[in-house]
Amino acid sequence: MPLLLTLKARGQTVAPPNGFCNRPLSIDLCGITPDRMTTLSLDGILRLPIAADGRACELGELFSATGAATDGQMECSGDFSAVHHVGAAMAWGEISVKGDVGRHAGAAMSGGTLTVAGNAGDWLAAEMTGGTVRIAGHAGDNAAAALPGSNHGLGGGMVLIEGNAGCLAGTRMRRGLLVIGGSCGPGTILEMRAGTAIVAGAIGAHAGLHMQRGTLISLLTKPNLPPTFKRGARWSPPFMPLLASRLQRGGYCPAGHSLHSLLSGDWQQWHGDTLSGGRGEIFHR
Repeated sequence: MPLLLTLKARGQTVAPPNGFCNRPLSIDLCGITPDRMTTLSLDGILRLPIAADGRACELGELFSATGAATDGQMECSGDFSAVHHVGAAMAWGEISVKGDVGRHAGAAMSGGTLTVAGNAGDWLAAEMTGGTVRIAGHAGDNAAAALPGSNHGLGGGMVLIEGNAGCLAGTRMRRGLLVIGGSCGPGTILEMRAGTAIVAGAIGAHAGLHMQRGTLISLLTKPNLPPTFKRGARWSPPFMPLLASRLQRGGYCPAGHSLHSLLSGDWQQWHGDTLSGGRGEIFHR
């Protein structure tokens, strides 16, 4: 039986001075991952340290738990929109969130799977190096991006966002695969180092600005490219069917479209950013 972690409703938490009389505005679950709890009893899990509104407390003060994490699975129930760092730094295992989730979900993951049935906040999968993150709804700003002051964003694994993403998605990516099933805001793959990003909807301004290497594929629209990109060939890249197979294995199924039909045929290629070496590429129909 997987570990079921449920956020307590307002009024269920303990009273001050030892706890909280109401649900905190911000809860940080950094370090609460199934791979770190496999040897702990249920009582030991509930005593794990977390932070709420900037002060330390125990997991059991704000959450109830049933089951065990011995099988590496954890399910999250309740309103997790103000619960941050869910799945952060996970090395293996599975976490499933039934609704929304806060910022930094899946940040620095190196393995395992994080599945969110709702929306995700800012900094989703920031600096992730392995594993899979699936979001059924929308994501905020800086999805799969580098944290402030860092030179590297997504470094491996796969991030699948079925809805829209905010600005600066994929900033400084250096490996991995980012898929956005809807539209995304300005600054997509800003300063990209390597990796592949796919966007099914509209792409905001300044896509690929200062990218050094890597690939952006716009499935349905032509992005508003910076003037520092040069038009390349119109051709059918042989890696597109391989990419479609990888996406299919990863569980990405765009509504109303076949992956192989979306990625087949001729594409217009652009090279850039010429101010940063010009070795990146952007494809569109």
